[in-house]
Amino acid sequence: MAAITIIVWLLMSVVVTSQKTKKESKEDKDFDDELNITSKEKILVKRLIDRYARMGKEGRPVVNTSDAVRVEFGLSLIQILDVDVKDQVLKTNVWYEYTWSDVLLKWDIEQYDNITDVRIPSEHIWLPDILLYNFADDRLKEQRNALVVVSHDGSLLWMPQAILRSSCAFNTLYFPFDEQTCVLKFGSWSYNGFKLDIHFKQGRDKFDLMDYIENNEWTIIENEGYRNIKMYTCCPEPYPDLKFKLVFRRRVAFYTFILIMPCALLSLLTMVIFWVPPESPAKLTLGMNIFLAFFVLLLLLAESTPKAASTIPLIGAYFCMNMIMITLSEILACVVANMHFRGVRINRVPKCMRVFMINYMARVLCVRDQIFEKEVTIPVVAGQPKKRWNAGRVGGDSNRPQYPYTDISFAQVLEEIKAIRDLLERVKEKKAKAEEKEKVIHEWRVVGLVTDRIIFCFYLVTNCVGLMIIFIWQIKRDPPHLKGFAEM
Repeated sequence: MAAITIIVWLLMSVVVTSQKTKKESKEDKDFDDELNITSKEKILVKRLIDRYARMGKEGRPVVNTSDAVRVEFGLSLIQILDVDVKDQVLKTNVWYEYTWSDVLLKWDIEQYDNITDVRIPSEHIWLPDILLYNFADDRLKEQRNALVVVSHDGSLLWMPQAILRSSCAFNTLYFPFDEQTCVLKFGSWSYNGFKLDIHFKQGRDKFDLMDYIENNEWTIIENEGYRNIKMYTCCPEPYPDLKFKLVFRRRVAFYTFILIMPCALLSLLTMVIFWVPPESPAKLTLGMNIFLAFFVLLLLLAESTPKAASTIPLIGAYFCMNMIMITLSEILACVVANMHFRGVRINRVPKCMRVFMINYMARVLCVRDQIFEKEVTIPVVAGQPKKRWNAGRVGGDSNRPQYPYTDISFAQVLEEIKAIRDLLERVKEKKAKAEEKEKVIHEWRVVGLVTDRIIFCFYLVTNCVGLMIIFIWQIKRDPPHLKGFAEM
């Protein structure tokens, strides 16, 4: 019984094996049929990849070690994604274009149905190690995978896409009317010029802007490139690199509404401050409000510029100048108001300041001086001109008018007259003190007005000169041959 079971099991094994063999034979036949049906392209690609797998992609694809691989490099700018002035980084979307020759990737077109080129995944072959030197990204890989176009004569074309973050030295002096320059430097990271010789692709010695998408904040005004060969003291070999220079200008429409226009309106209000009387409480209130408004604009400016910038934006300096002018005007207003309420306890304006500010500058700046310079005189007795009174004489001059006799003694009359004179003296002294107080207050008020006018003139001249400089600079930086290109 056991022998029968073994025989049955063996027969079943033979049947299963026979069916499996027939199935594999059919699959092989179908695979051969597929190879016969499809073109030679798949066979060619597989053989090229197998050839590279046997030889290995390590090492340069040259016959002689002394030969240099000539790589032609081009760069197409697709879009400026971001200009991070604060972090000094330019983010761009670009297309690379590499062209070189590989001796391992040649074939006879007659053996492969006259196929002149095929596409091969880039990870299977040797690639030139041309990298961006001023790379500013935490990603280790800057390129996307792309197929390599291989021609029958061994020439290769590789056009991967890349998002680049390059470090640039941006200048914020003329923000927001600034122009920025960024240079992208490309070269071999490990080979010298004798091993890998990099050149511009013919007719592509700068950024190709054929497919460029306009940025809503920046306009390209200059585009150029140049090849540089650098020699190091340590090594006799040359190290070539390619540099692409891009100059772009900021569009100021957005910043006109959030910085320029508020700044212009606040500047007009600042001029109004200098015409408000120093002792007026409204001067302090208006000045503090404008000061805070300029401070808010300064904070907005700080958010858009580097914190450790080597240059300070001129508009930021203008904000600070306005704040300084407002502060000086507010201090003078406080001084004048304090003197107005302190009264006679204050001192007069120093003589040198009084001569310069009141006697000279007040007239030049059309500030009228109404200080009372005349001394106050109060007559003792009104009516007839005063005559010398001789108390020791009972008689007197014969021409003196005679008065009827009364019981009032002359001593009583003299006492009354003395009391009246003392009263008049006190009135005169009180009035003189009041006039002196008013005179001192008025002097300091005139000093405040004159100082306000001086600051106003300085502020006005500074604004006019600044506007002229900006206007002239705008004309110079917009030469006729660039205006049309900038508007593209």
